[in-house]
Amino acid sequence: MRRICVFCGSQMGNAPEYAAAAAALGTLLASRGIGLVYGGASVGTMGVVADAALAAGGEVIGVIPEALSSVEISHAGLSELHVVADMHERKAKMAALADGFLALPGGAGTLEELFEIWTWAQLGLHAKPLGLVDVAGYYAPLRTFVDHMVTEGFLRPAHRDFILVDPDPAVLLDAFATYKPPAKPTWSR
Repeated sequence: MRRICVFCGSQMGNAPEYAAAAAALGTLLASRGIGLVYGGASVGTMGVVADAALAAGGEVIGVIPEALSSVEISHAGLSELHVVADMHERKAKMAALADGFLALPGGAGTLEELFEIWTWAQLGLHAKPLGLVDVAGYYAPLRTFVDHMVTEGFLRPAHRDFILVDPDPAVLLDAFATYKPPAKPTWSR
């Protein structure tokens, strides 16, 4: 893995564990020589993960839509910053630059990025690993809902299992190193 794309928040969240997890992830990526690709902001857990990776000597590439560059406040100290036209271009650029994806706790934007990348995997548009860093059980309600989607017949168990989940990002990165992409999707029942 050369680079990991991290989806995370433009806010800090209410619990100090969220910022601590973002800092730990940034440091971990740099210590393993893995570059960080992320949303390009200097605020929220986005800023924390970027600052930690930079402080540990890591490569950090930001991708931010022009309309958000002032709202989310583009990070000025990155290895590279790509200012793109819109969210669609942002996700496509981040996906092209990354060898895998991790999601820290975040809001609607984090979920939107996560779900699009997950959908692309289901459609066979990429075969890169995807994981949730489940800080303080943040993603437990989402995992319950995803299981409900399977129970109700709207999601195949194999597609649910595309997403790896662990509170420890080191465990997820280890799993990424031996990741075997799922078979190409079939659409018949």
